[in-house]
Amino acid sequence: MTDEHKTHFGYQQVPAQDKAARVRAVFDSVADSYDVMNDLMSLGIHRLWKRYAAELAGVRRGQRVLDLAAGTGDLAARFAGLVGQEGEVLFSDINEAMLQRGRERMADRGLVGNLRYVQADAEQLPFPDDSIDCVSIGFGLRNVTHKERALAAIYRVLRPGGRLLVLEFSHPNSAPVRALYDLYSFRVLPLIGRVVAGDADSYRYLAESIRMHPGQEELKGMMEAAGFERCDYTSLTGGIVAIHRGYKL
Repeated sequence: MTDEHKTHFGYQQVPAQDKAARVRAVFDSVADSYDVMNDLMSLGIHRLWKRYAAELAGVRRGQRVLDLAAGTGDLAARFAGLVGQEGEVLFSDINEAMLQRGRERMADRGLVGNLRYVQADAEQLPFPDDSIDCVSIGFGLRNVTHKERALAAIYRVLRPGGRLLVLEFSHPNSAPVRALYDLYSFRVLPLIGRVVAGDADSYRYLAESIRMHPGQEELKGMMEAAGFERCDYTSLTGGIVAIHRGYKL
């Protein structure tokens, strides 16, 4: 099998056509403990990252937002409040278990009326051209097999003037932070996963997938190659996380 037919699944090289199924198995395994693990893994800081990302999105009342890899809906919930009943939030995830978990969580919070649920692959979005005001993807792009295809699909569905917002783990910008982050990711995180979720391997994969994800400048370049303009990024928590923005002009 040639290199162009392979991709990474964590540190493993696997056939490209197998990655989506492997990622699906990871999230099937962690769906029930996803929220608890997010709080434990980030010491609750993920809530601040998402709040800031939603502010940077610039979403307004009446707009249509697509939240990809929506998980259990932290970003989608914020967007639902911002767009109001005149707007619409498309709550999307490729994983059925995560989508169901997110739907239940939104209903429990009383968020109904302007949310629509769609199981969709980010590489093949089932939406018309020029139909979305803002697309967000939080902690999901690194799990996409062909990121360039996903970026092209997102560009296609955005309206002129629309924007993409990517919230993702990135590359720490100092050696001390990298050292501490590596120690936490490969020693502590799998242990927490085993104790809380009964699954150390899935959280080991998640740590590895972060290391294989493009860094801040590389991802910015990929967005520009897909046609996005005025691309920028903001590094948070020493570069552990970055928020990228790009516009379809």
